[in-house]
Amino acid sequence: MASSPLSCSASDLYPLLGDGANATAAAEFICGRFEAISNKFVDTRYAVDSTYLLFSAYLVFAMQLGFAMLCAGSVRAKNTMNIMLTNVLDAAAGGLFYYTFGFALACGSPSNGFIGQHFFGLSKFSSPSFDYAVAGITSGSIAERTQFVAYLVYSSFLTGLVYPIVSHWFWSADGWASPARAENLLFGSGVIDFAGSGVVHLVGAVAGLWGALIEGPRIGRFDHAGRAVTLRGHSGTLVVLGTFLLWFGWYGFNPGSFINISKSYERTAVTTTLAGYTAALTTLFGKRLLAGHWNVTDVCNGLLGGFAAITGGCSVVDPWAAVLCGFVSAWVLIGCNKLAEKLHYDDPLEATQLHGGCGSWGIIFTALFAKEAYVNEVYPGQPGRPYGLFMGGGARLLAAHIVQILVIVAWVSVTMQKKRWQEWT
Repeated sequence: MASSPLSCSASDLYPLLGDGANATAAAEFICGRFEAISNKFVDTRYAVDSTYLLFSAYLVFAMQLGFAMLCAGSVRAKNTMNIMLTNVLDAAAGGLFYYTFGFALACGSPSNGFIGQHFFGLSKFSSPSFDYAVAGITSGSIAERTQFVAYLVYSSFLTGLVYPIVSHWFWSADGWASPARAENLLFGSGVIDFAGSGVVHLVGAVAGLWGALIEGPRIGRFDHAGRAVTLRGHSGTLVVLGTFLLWFGWYGFNPGSFINISKSYERTAVTTTLAGYTAALTTLFGKRLLAGHWNVTDVCNGLLGGFAAITGGCSVVDPWAAVLCGFVSAWVLIGCNKLAEKLHYDDPLEATQLHGGCGSWGIIFTALFAKEAYVNEVYPGQPGRPYGLFMGGGARLLAAHIVQILVIVAWVSVTMQKKRWQEWT
């Protein structure tokens, strides 16, 4: 993360000091002091960047508490302790498995295009970090129906194998320490998934989809005629608390993905905020028009859907585009919920609809609205990198992002196969 210190050459400085007897000694003294001061600046920058990265990691970890509160409020009171336990297991078991081999599969370099090959158990690597969001998404989808031992296996497999390999494909080939963490390498396609609309949200959503399909709907979710029956969560207060904690953590999730503080992370924070604002308000009035009443849980989910959508392109789009992203994501979530109801798909937290539907929209959105100047700023030294279709960049990025969606859905579906799940239930 640190840059090279500024250099000073005594041989270049000597002619400027004249031909005196002390000119050589003076030149060497000046250069020595200059390099010492330069090194101090480099050390300070490294310390500031490290502090920024750690603070961002703390914010992301706080999202685990947000997920726990959101899950607890969205389920019935009798299932609260079970869902709390699965959220604790997300962090405990997932973190251990990611430490053991997940980080190596994701970021172990040198590696091939499919999988990382080094840093198992963080051997010879000193800067580990972990993204807890993926397993948390899945836990919501299968809430109220899953024994915690089965979920322990499911979560560990997801965070230790499935997610790391996807992140290896769509983020960095040089490992976590790469200057451009979000750089895509799959087929050299130029996919832009900066903080993970696909790598994080869509992966968790597809895993949750299969878990919920295998478990089937909760008892009483649909009546004998096939009509949906609302099974309301027991605490809107916990839902709102969890939503605000997730909102707070998202500022570590998105701007923190720059890894160092020297880049233009301010724009990323602005676009993240605007997408969430717009999605929340659109959901509020959209559901009021469709259902005839206000619902705080719907608004909270709409807000989170806006965040999930903007995550992939938060660093490469204008603020006005983020507003559009949030507006569309709200309707995507509403539509996905309607479809899930018609198909008798039961997801207590709307996790698959939110993270899968809005995450997929976010991937497409980035391919349409990524701005050339921002792409070149975030990914320097990569001339000719594709940018948004509506910003004059052609359809190359859109095609690559469609491939990304298909690849993620296929990979997670194959690895989260039914047989593996049933062996533990």
